[in-house]
Amino acid sequence: MKTRVLIMGAAGRDFHNFNCLFRDNQKKEVVAFTATQIPNIEGRAYPPELAGDLYPEGIPIYPEEELHRLIQDLNVEQVWFSYSDVHHVYVMNRASEVLAAGAHFCLCSPRQTMLVSKKPVIAVTAVRTGVGKSQATRYLARILKEQKLKVVAVRHPMPYGDLAKQACQRFADYGDLDRHECTIEEREEYEPHIDNGFVVYAGVDYQQILREAEKEADVILWDGGNNDTSFFRPDLQITMVDPHRAGHESEYFPGESNLLMADLILINKVDTAKADDVEKVEANCRAANPHARILRCRSKIEVEQPELIRGKRALVVEDGPTLTHGGMSYGAGWFAAKQAGAAEIVSARPYAVGSLQETFRRYPNAAGVLPAMGYGQSQVEELEATIRATPADVVVEGTPIDLRRIIQVDKPIANVRYELEELESGVLAQAVESLLQQA
Repeated sequence: MKTRVLIMGAAGRDFHNFNCLFRDNQKKEVVAFTATQIPNIEGRAYPPELAGDLYPEGIPIYPEEELHRLIQDLNVEQVWFSYSDVHHVYVMNRASEVLAAGAHFCLCSPRQTMLVSKKPVIAVTAVRTGVGKSQATRYLARILKEQKLKVVAVRHPMPYGDLAKQACQRFADYGDLDRHECTIEEREEYEPHIDNGFVVYAGVDYQQILREAEKEADVILWDGGNNDTSFFRPDLQITMVDPHRAGHESEYFPGESNLLMADLILINKVDTAKADDVEKVEANCRAANPHARILRCRSKIEVEQPELIRGKRALVVEDGPTLTHGGMSYGAGWFAAKQAGAAEIVSARPYAVGSLQETFRRYPNAAGVLPAMGYGQSQVEELEATIRATPADVVVEGTPIDLRRIIQVDKPIANVRYELEELESGVLAQAVESLLQQA
């Protein structure tokens, strides 16, 4: 008899865990996925093209709210928790629910789901969403480029469309973004790499993605999502921590695992955080992982046209996941608006349209700014309508993309850029050089 399994996920880590541990496993039968965090990802199926020969009909995906019923109706014996950036208490609350329903509650070992590459791998991970992984990845890519090495970034999955079509995606220019119908969240991660001349891979089947990336890379950069662990076995693991959320480095799943596995820990945003919080985070990191080197970094914020902001009512649009999964109340755009002398930062909450009303209800921490939600065309249109309805003079865009490529609004947009800057210059370059000498 096969063990009947349900995988709890959010359209990313759950599929990877299935591919690594269950797709060809004759002793287990995955009867369902559940989905949460991301809107409109339930009600689909993991397609047979990806699920493999043991699943000719694919595997259905249900809302996580139906978990208790599914365990009972489908005779589920094991539930595998497979998504990221949740508080340890949240994980155990789900575990209690599963145990009460009569199933085992399971967590996957990160190392047993890490694929091994033929090329050197540098993994950039974090303890929370929104700490600055992508800017660190861009910084590392430039270091490698200066050494005449071909760099390919592989991004954590965000497959919110047709899963079969998204099995292995390659992004080299903006045409690829349009062709793959990328969401705003995807564009936020891919566009900066493309702007810097680097190829990005992402998708669903990371075994296939890795083999394709290896064909054109001297070094592979794992650009992590949320606070998830790397899908590839790293030769150098960099974990980022955020002094704006001091203490979170040991309170969130699976970010604490990233902290414990790190070779190099980057404390980012030290220029905008309280000095006491920086010291607290560093002490916590040293206690948890005394073998890792710790490096302090700034997140250098620049506004393209600060004159658009000075003395004006500003609507700040921030990176969506930083505010939702990450729980932040502000981001780089908020700091940029303050530094540029905005007369007022206007809340978009009273003017939210459609699904953005629910976003503000679920995430009241984001009330002072506007999350750049755009998981589908209808939500992009709601974002545009919300910006138009909000009584502001200027939009301060704290996302990594140029919203003007996607929406049309009746207000000028001041773009904000933020890049990593080491306080102790050259440490990351030395770490990369040491890795390459050993490869």
